[in-house]
Amino acid sequence: MSSAFEFLNRLAFLSATADQILREIPSAPGVFALRGEAANSEPYLTRTADLRRRLRRLLAPPEALNEDGTPVLSRRLNLREKVRFIEWTRTGSDFESTLILYCATRDAFGPEQARKRLRLHAPYFLRITTQHEHPRVYSTNKLSLRSLPETFGPFPSRAAAERYCDAVLDLFKLRRCYEDLQVHPDHPGCAYGEMNKCLAPCKQACTPAVYATEAARVHAFFTTRGESLLLEVAQQREAASEAMDFEQAAALHKQWERVKAAATLADELVRPVASLRAVILQEASPPPSPDPIAPGPDSATWVSSPASHANLEEAAVFLLAHGRIVGPERLSTLGVRAVREQTAVGSSLFAQPLMLAAVPLAEPGIPQSHPHEASSLAQRETDGNTAGNPPASQPGPPGDSAPLSSPANETGFILGPPSAVAPVTLNPEDRARTVLAQLSIRAEASAAPDIYELCDYLALFRRWYYRPEKQRAGEVFLPNPDGSWPVRRILNGAARVVLGPPPEVSPVDREAAKALKTKVIHPGREGVERVVPALPKRTRSRKAMIPTDVMEN
Repeated sequence: MSSAFEFLNRLAFLSATADQILREIPSAPGVFALRGEAANSEPYLTRTADLRRRLRRLLAPPEALNEDGTPVLSRRLNLREKVRFIEWTRTGSDFESTLILYCATRDAFGPEQARKRLRLHAPYFLRITTQHEHPRVYSTNKLSLRSLPETFGPFPSRAAAERYCDAVLDLFKLRRCYEDLQVHPDHPGCAYGEMNKCLAPCKQACTPAVYATEAARVHAFFTTRGESLLLEVAQQREAASEAMDFEQAAALHKQWERVKAAATLADELVRPVASLRAVILQEASPPPSPDPIAPGPDSATWVSSPASHANLEEAAVFLLAHGRIVGPERLSTLGVRAVREQTAVGSSLFAQPLMLAAVPLAEPGIPQSHPHEASSLAQRETDGNTAGNPPASQPGPPGDSAPLSSPANETGFILGPPSAVAPVTLNPEDRARTVLAQLSIRAEASAAPDIYELCDYLALFRRWYYRPEKQRAGEVFLPNPDGSWPVRRILNGAARVVLGPPPEVSPVDREAAKALKTKVIHPGREGVERVVPALPKRTRSRKAMIPTDVMEN
């Protein structure tokens, strides 16, 4: 049985030494819990953008006192005399904070209270009842383990699911009624049967085999996100064109456009729930330096060191698989910066030497691993036959205080340092494949979630994924059609998360450049911008264009 959730850091709190204790807490985003002396007391649990500032507000001395020294009643919450322990986990993004808050709330208050406190609502899906005698498609927000292979989603809302369902059913002849059919030749049928939009199985207008074939076509449409029907109509259109039946080809082309319009109503995320996988990239929390400095009343306790600056170029990788979210694992972007800068400046040969920069085999403080070990582990992940135990764990970066053990909790979200440090090999793609393999191993090793926990994780992911693009921090990548991961795109996404968008090009004084008879190549690009002399344009003289024999005559 998996152990309970635990924060990474824990401190005993005493009001007499409150200032000194609070200086040991970093001024960084995170999730914290305030606990009393009793073991069964409910904790004060929340997330914040600044741990130290929020805790000062809750644990600072009262602002006003009576003549006898007792605090004056105030509307401001003060837990100074009730808190005995402070627990916290530092995070690097809002996505990570939400996941940790859900895991901590679920462990402290139970699943029902966790859903109420975080306002989690199950997303809507489309289900096709293939196991029924007369399958149909309908939208629902209730899942069951038996129906997962025939459920597709999640959708941003119920309206989006029903809009997509209606558009798809207009392309097929599946029934839309929700009653339990009593098949009889004298059945009155419905309007869809009269309009030839339904095979009318209720009055035995078709055989069970014909209706099952139509249901299989609908299931294939959802599974391939419309590609099955698009290919079918395109082949018929090509056959009509070869037969010189251009009217039929034009009609089939209009049908192809209808199918394409219906397929675009579903987001790329809409896939079979049983096989839904995604890689989420977020900013990683920078580990603090182990060397403390003399703390002041408003100063940070740790300072950055060269080793910590190297870790700032790492992205946090999460994996949605097997009904839960596991992570984070750190992915180093060392060696990816050149690829990103080259993409920003174009494919000119002038920028190619940046790709030849030397890349160290290992970062400071990280044990060097043989490249073949990472390649073999990555190959097992790519082939889908990952087996065996995960690599041996290496000591993670030092925490903000003495870190606690971080086993897999009952929610499956492993908190704390990564299970293994990805080796910084010469090839960045090997590092990415190794990180994905480690996440896959952690997802498979955790216990299978119940259906309610699966809905909670999908609700958390849906809430983040369907935000407007400008408000959604981080990036997400879905697997390729063959099941493999787009490793190069993931590396470029990690570089964008770590390095940020490319800088704006600074304006260049063209007149001054002309006066100096020079020109600027790649302006505004650090390490790429060059000032070169401007050569005069070549002009071919008119005399040179006249043939020699003409001149002699």
